[in-house]
Amino acid sequence: MIKHNPPSPEPLHRAIARFGSATVLVVGDFILDRFVNGVIERISPEAPIPVLHGRGETSAMGGAGNVVANIVSLGASAITVSVIGNDQAGKNVMRMLGEFGVDTGGLARDGDRMTSSKSRFSALNQQVLRFDEEEIKPLGDAERATLIRHFREALPQADIVILSDYGKGILLDGVAGELISICREAGKPVLVDPKGSDYARYAGATAITPNRKELGEAVGRAVFADDEIVAAARDLISAHGFDFVVATRSEKGMSVVGPGDARHIATQAREVFDVSGAGDTVIATFALALAAGADRVMAASIANAAGGVVVGKRGTARLTVEELTGALFRSHGPVAHKDAILDAAAAARMVAAWKDEGLRVGFTNGCFDILHAGHVSLLHAARSQCDRLILGLNSDASVRRLKGPGRPVNDQHDRACVLAALASVDAVVVFDEDTPLALIEALLPDILVKGADYTVDTVVGADVVQKAGGRVVLVDLVAGKSTTGTIGKLRAGSNTN
Repeated sequence: MIKHNPPSPEPLHRAIARFGSATVLVVGDFILDRFVNGVIERISPEAPIPVLHGRGETSAMGGAGNVVANIVSLGASAITVSVIGNDQAGKNVMRMLGEFGVDTGGLARDGDRMTSSKSRFSALNQQVLRFDEEEIKPLGDAERATLIRHFREALPQADIVILSDYGKGILLDGVAGELISICREAGKPVLVDPKGSDYARYAGATAITPNRKELGEAVGRAVFADDEIVAAARDLISAHGFDFVVATRSEKGMSVVGPGDARHIATQAREVFDVSGAGDTVIATFALALAAGADRVMAASIANAAGGVVVGKRGTARLTVEELTGALFRSHGPVAHKDAILDAAAAARMVAAWKDEGLRVGFTNGCFDILHAGHVSLLHAARSQCDRLILGLNSDASVRRLKGPGRPVNDQHDRACVLAALASVDAVVVFDEDTPLALIEALLPDILVKGADYTVDTVVGADVVQKAGGRVVLVDLVAGKSTTGTIGKLRAGSNTN
């Protein structure tokens, strides 16, 4: 099976830009994660066991709660539907959801139910003990009826549904199947993070997201190679009516398998600290990408990058848009010229990602109507001052206002494509205003570059960059080179013919 590279970055960044308009309905097992940190300096005199001296404790949402946390952290909206206990762990989960601004109207609390809680004790970042408090049991008739009612009420507001099954009981005894049927009737896609080996209970779901080990358990055989992954996934598709399967494969990345197609997306090598909650991040990001209009291969590429970020963090981790954008940038390496033409929002995310990488970001601007040696020299000099160079390009309307009705000679698309193809330019952003001030304020480059025919006092945005700790650089121009002069020569030649 041939490996496939991920899609080009600009469509992925456009999908991420739409995350903020997406709403995801999350149903499943909400878990409280506690992290107790300390040091071990002696053995207990009471028994041959180490004594952990506590140095601090934090709490986070696990299970379906971590899915919700990642959705919100990525700028989208989440609706929760589940049943938790009327206990302290349940109160903590409700409090944290409230702090995230999540709609918890569909989260019922029952005094006869225990909220699952996992306490992890670590010494010098090495986990030494995990203590679980939980009672695994299916929903009672009244609890089930309440959950189904809340689900039906919430579904019209959602773009996509996630069933997060941690095997604690919420989705047992046919509940998952009933929710999937409701989604199918409503025309809403539903993704399942599965548990156990019996995937018949998820029949009819749009997709499932098992890891490689879970996929093998579901088909009753070990799966490792690409063709084995594809065969196992298609067995499940045939048996249970899934539209496709997304299999996560640790260091080998992800595989997206449909009835007649399969794509394998390589992961980005990085140091792994903790895989806790990585599957939650993957399904949350995948769902958001689908809701934002990405196809399943694009969505998997985005989710693959997301998973690579969170395994580099300790504990149950959340992901931000800036971290995701940076991961996508790293996974693609140098940006192809056609993908270097960005809108302002995508450029701002790219700049943030570059800065997170410790790179110096430069900015220059102009009309660049007919490219000549002076332009190339200016851009080369600008790029020599920074690690990445953003070029602000006046739109056609802006050029007409500045240069007159006969300009530009080349439209903004052609100008942007030519400029993006230059090795010195890392991204091109078209702006409609007469000056790039608003764009500079949005990007906050480290270095602002203009020609030496300006002074620092006359460079638009100089004060903005300097106040943010950046600097302004004026570079020498090639004498006698200008678009106006070139146009004049062309016209003079035309008049003599």
